[in-house]
Amino acid sequence: MTHTEQTSSGTPAALATAKQLAAALLSERGEASGAMIARELQQTVHAIDADGRHGFQHYLATTFQPDAAKLREAATRYLTDGTAVAAAALAQAADPPRQEVLRRMNMAPGGTATLVAMRSEITRRLGTEPELKLLDADLKHLFASWFNRGFLELRRIDWDSPAAVLEKLIAYEAVHEIKGWDDLRRRLAPDRRCFAFFHPALPGEPLIFVEVALVEGLATAVPPLLVQDTNEAAARTRAACADTAIFYSISNCQDGLRGVSFGNFLIKQVVEELQAEFPQLKRFSTLSPVPGFRRWLEQQPSAADDTAVLRELVSDGWWRDGATSERLRPLLMRLCAQYLTRSPASGTRIDPVARFHLGNGARLERINWLGNTADRAIAESFGIMVNYLYDRDSIERNHEAFANVGEIVRSSQVNALL
Repeated sequence: MTHTEQTSSGTPAALATAKQLAAALLSERGEASGAMIARELQQTVHAIDADGRHGFQHYLATTFQPDAAKLREAATRYLTDGTAVAAAALAQAADPPRQEVLRRMNMAPGGTATLVAMRSEITRRLGTEPELKLLDADLKHLFASWFNRGFLELRRIDWDSPAAVLEKLIAYEAVHEIKGWDDLRRRLAPDRRCFAFFHPALPGEPLIFVEVALVEGLATAVPPLLVQDTNEAAARTRAACADTAIFYSISNCQDGLRGVSFGNFLIKQVVEELQAEFPQLKRFSTLSPVPGFRRWLEQQPSAADDTAVLRELVSDGWWRDGATSERLRPLLMRLCAQYLTRSPASGTRIDPVARFHLGNGARLERINWLGNTADRAIAESFGIMVNYLYDRDSIERNHEAFANVGEIVRSSQVNALL
């Protein structure tokens, strides 16, 4: 009976087979034999159930550690002479054999997808099973190399793209839910653009995608961007007259690639694509959520006057009442400006969306009252939305200011709120 046939005899037998194959994979020297073993291991891992995969992940995480004696010897040598050669030897001794097992697993057809799926599974258990952190770190280290910008392919997605890819857009949209095919068609209209990064090892699987609206002026609210409009001629006219590109949704598609950065490359390349297609565009801006604002605010001590006003936020539908909304607006806008302009230099944990855009060189341009009144937006940020402006002439300077000294580059309008 072959190894593959054994996988049907139950999880314990299949798990034992997977462990044997992983060990054999590391010891195998011949490239052809290694590829054959990797393929057999791939089939075995695919055949076992969740418990079996869990056991195999623990095996990988706790086995294949660096040789302690060799590591100690290399460390001693480096401490003695401190040469570059000794440093390289130390790095090689510290490199866990587990990484080589993972590299060889990747030789099998579909190996990359299997490893991405593996990291997606273990990420959910890191809090309760810290022993998996070594495996997670090794996978992230390898993915950072395998998914570097040189291997990524930027593609525009439109209504003529394969149906399988369009279905994945609906499934993966993480910011503004796509409510079926009609909604998707509007988001791919002539005055809209959608771009995604793909990788040759994951054909047909977008890694990250961005949705763009071509508009006149700086969009400050989400609903006008998502409104249904089936008139294609009017949409083409709007695109021709547009002076601003609004990036209103950026969605990462693969949980297993969390922490591997694609977004900064995506935005910069999409700006170039749009500028080439629409030379009249003057501004490139996001319309972004503020997911951490409400949580932060609830942890802050409030002055007595502020507390009295904020108490009104517990009432359902407060934003629909004009008088209540206007009474809350000045305080919440000021507090949101304070939240978004806290410098990370002091160790402050800043809003994740702000960190992404500011770290990519954007400027905090405008804070918009009730820019999105969907349930999630109200729950996270009282409906407040933010424009981060990408000025091509100052992107690098803004990035350096944020990365080096934690400076939040912002507009005079934001300063006025403070």
